[in-house]
Amino acid sequence: MYDAIVIGGGPGGYVCAIRLAQLGKKVALVEKEYLGGTCTNWGCIPTKAMLSSAHLYTEIKEKSKRLGVEVGELNYRLEGIMAHMKRTVTTSRKGIELLLKKNGVDFFNDLAIIKDSKNVLLESRNEVLNADNLVIAGGSEPSLFPPFDSIAGLWTSDDIFKLAEMPSSVAIVGGGVIGVEFGTFFGTLGVKTTIIELADHILPYEDSDVADEIRRTLKKKGVAVMEGTKVISVETSGESFHLVTQGENSETIEVDKVLVAIGRKARISDDIRSLGVEIRRGVVTDKRMKTNMEGVYAIGDIRAEIMLAHVASYEGIVAAHNIAGQEMLMDYSAVPSIIFSSPEVASTGLRESEIDDSSSVKISKFPLAANGRARTMLENTGFAKVIAESQTGKILGASIVSPSATDLIMEAVVAVKNGLTVEQLENSIHPHPTLTETVLGALEGIEGMSIHS
Repeated sequence: MYDAIVIGGGPGGYVCAIRLAQLGKKVALVEKEYLGGTCTNWGCIPTKAMLSSAHLYTEIKEKSKRLGVEVGELNYRLEGIMAHMKRTVTTSRKGIELLLKKNGVDFFNDLAIIKDSKNVLLESRNEVLNADNLVIAGGSEPSLFPPFDSIAGLWTSDDIFKLAEMPSSVAIVGGGVIGVEFGTFFGTLGVKTTIIELADHILPYEDSDVADEIRRTLKKKGVAVMEGTKVISVETSGESFHLVTQGENSETIEVDKVLVAIGRKARISDDIRSLGVEIRRGVVTDKRMKTNMEGVYAIGDIRAEIMLAHVASYEGIVAAHNIAGQEMLMDYSAVPSIIFSSPEVASTGLRESEIDDSSSVKISKFPLAANGRARTMLENTGFAKVIAESQTGKILGASIVSPSATDLIMEAVVAVKNGLTVEQLENSIHPHPTLTETVLGALEGIEGMSIHS
């Protein structure tokens, strides 16, 4: 008899299982395929491995001569890029397996079928595991709907990592995180790339000024960006695809490949539906990660809320502590959103687009071009933006477009999470010369006292 069975070995499930074991609980983790889930195998890790190759290619191509570094003919090998990606994924999987062993988690590489809230059947072993608690962490899968669900040969974000030959042209349907990251990858390596986004601008969950910066850099790479545009039909002709679009400039696009990146949906199997948990878009929980059924918890993408690996991991920690009898509530107020474009994008807390007329806030933006460290790196595209309460100076949100923005955002995450003020951060000495001074410049600008702009 286990204290808990965790179903799904992604960033939510394996973290939850390890934390439960650290809290002295007997725990089993069941994963039907690969440890690490979408993030390790078909998402965060392989994408960033491929983008690391693309970013290095860009650095050499665009900066080497100005930095006094002489190189010969520049080229890339797709097989080398994909080999790096596969090594990274394999190393991550093995690392998770070692962590499970180190912490005494019983791992079963099998398909879990939930019989009821206390019993789980392992299909291949034909063995039933019993537990006082269940944690459902089944993750998500690419979302496909007409006209894309009936066309053979389209790529989803799960398929792209099987890439064996670079296409000469690709259309990416969806200009969110996945679309922009792969648009960056293909555009950097010379593939004729078109991003088609239904919303008014790419990165629709970020502010328009953030999207403006990324759109400009994509266009410099030769990427065509179509916004406010809908794909109304897709047809195949030999080895190519024809996409008919509808928007301000409706046209038909012919490409070698189509990547559909229009989001993901919760993976909810029949046994979960039969269990009796409340389901809307995904499995419904409270802030303790509890479902409507006693002893049953749900974490990560299967909730169909904020589908981010780091959110799933923290939800797993919250669930573990509550199972262990230590009340802990999930707080989504300072979730970092990160995009590995070029330059990178990161945001947390309140966005400028979310401010209504009744809000009393101050907004300050500091350009990357005014930062000394950025100049040494030959970088001038981007900014740091801070939003704060007018009366108290409390930091409500921030957005950063910059090299290493995905690291820089943590200062703002800590500030928003803990209710820190502009004065508190401004009076914390920032090292020089660093990109963190871009954030400092934005903080100083809240009171109109920015020194370097």
